[in-house]
Amino acid sequence: MAHAELDNRIDGADPLSGPDELTLRRLKKQRLVLRDQIAQLEAMLDPPEPA
Repeated sequence: MAHAELDNRIDGADPLSGPDELTLRRLKKQRLVLRDQIAQLEAMLDPPEPA
């Protein structure tokens, strides 16, 4: 949910009156961190297949 919220904030940002460039960079970095955390959790749930 947090990842989707960040997506909405980033995508909905109006370049003329929206957040400044620094804020956008911080939001994008937070989104990447969340994406990595989600991937790690999914990897823990799905054990590797036997070779």
